[in-house]
Amino acid sequence: MKNPYLPLPMKLVKNFTETEDKLIHTFTLQYLSEEDEKSFPYMPGQFAELCVFGKGEAPFGIASSPTEPGFLKFSVAKVGVVSTALHMMEEGSTVGVRGPLGNYYPVEELKGKNLVIIGGGFAFTTLRSLATYMMDPVRRGDYGDLTVIYGARNPGLLLYKEELAAWEQNPDINLVTTIDRAVDGWNGRVGFIPAVTEEVAPNAENSYAIICGPPVMIKFTMPVLEKLGFPQERIIMSLENRMKCGIGMCGRCNVGGKYVCKDGPVFTRAQLNELPNEY
Repeated sequence: MKNPYLPLPMKLVKNFTETEDKLIHTFTLQYLSEEDEKSFPYMPGQFAELCVFGKGEAPFGIASSPTEPGFLKFSVAKVGVVSTALHMMEEGSTVGVRGPLGNYYPVEELKGKNLVIIGGGFAFTTLRSLATYMMDPVRRGDYGDLTVIYGARNPGLLLYKEELAAWEQNPDINLVTTIDRAVDGWNGRVGFIPAVTEEVAPNAENSYAIICGPPVMIKFTMPVLEKLGFPQERIIMSLENRMKCGIGMCGRCNVGGKYVCKDGPVFTRAQLNELPNEY
């Protein structure tokens, strides 16, 4: 069994400025060997600790999909010491990756179901992983209709713009993008995620809703999903903002009798209703 405290060294091959405000970068990390890649079997929804040697480490959701071999992808907002150091790293540098950590979206349970994926802001990372996984030609037939609702404050804050443009042309996915307020040149929807979700009105029959985003977005989207008829055991959420050490040692992610980093970060709404209202 590998030591959970030792990070896997990976090569930073791309440091891409993702948003117009330059506060979110997407990092593409390449494995140094085939053995290293085999030692990191992950699934959509899991996270990892990114280590900047000499600065520290911090947890981030994995944005790439296991259907994309050879690399890992992370989108990181510049908010602290580690994330700032990551933003400043030059391509070719070495980054440590500790993981994969946590549980993942129940891809086996979701087979044969229609999926509604709802994301806001830069919390779209693991949802990008899930959608990419399901759209893989080998797996697409395992799932029903796939609807993705994704919003940000303005167009410049949407992640993965080139991929979103490709998804809009893909008949295997129904992509709905929205921004909070109208701006010149924007031809998509305008409105907050809860209102747009109600307008799109995805059918709850034989469907699951998977949601990740700012807490306020989740708070006001929950009643909409329930109004549309989604039972609480078919609403899946990710509590990524509770992550810290990733292995249940520091206790920072404790909610009631659960350690979010080990028992989660993926929970159903029904499971969360059994926990103290700390999330």
